[in-house]
Amino acid sequence: MSGITCCLRFPGQLNSDLRKLAVNLIPFPRLHFFMVGFAPLTSINSRQYTTLSILELTQQMWDSKNMMCAADPSHGRYLIASAMFRGKMSTKEVDQQMTNVLSKNSSYFVEWIPNNVKSSVCDIPPTGLAMSSTFIGNSTSIQEMFRRVSEQFTVMFRRKAFLPWYTGEGMDEMEFTEAESNMNDLVSEYQQYQEAGVEYEEEYEEEDA
Repeated sequence: MSGITCCLRFPGQLNSDLRKLAVNLIPFPRLHFFMVGFAPLTSINSRQYTTLSILELTQQMWDSKNMMCAADPSHGRYLIASAMFRGKMSTKEVDQQMTNVLSKNSSYFVEWIPNNVKSSVCDIPPTGLAMSSTFIGNSTSIQEMFRRVSEQFTVMFRRKAFLPWYTGEGMDEMEFTEAESNMNDLVSEYQQYQEAGVEYEEEYEEEDA
């Protein structure tokens, strides 16, 4: 949260605000679940031995080990991503690194949203660090987490585990069935946009012609 809101609180060369983030990161209303990452993830004692650069931050930021969600981004595709850097650095180098990420890993980004990596730079670094980066990605791989939760829910709901506690407070059993259905629909929607390609648009253009 600190990394996301830093541009609201401190000056920077390339600022962004929450409204721009919301508009840019949510291409479809239902797909508003983000994978968040941070770099560098190091202990306080080892910071003095670590040299940070924009390249190092970029590599760490896109690594699945630095994600705060139990899903592997390499199992899906990014719809849109945003990288927020903090510290004294060159915006040109930041843009260059983002361009390199897009060109080298193009298969992990949907091709029907061009230039889908947004970056911002805040001049003030976090306490104790010379520079840092915060990552927010709207990736279809988050469906792994929803699918896992859905499977665990189905097992418990089949045995009606903990259900009396909720029905005793006035909830209806149908509400749980509806919630499960909504989650499965969400997983299907993520899968649909992961597999979608430019060829669908070309087909529609041919039909219109």
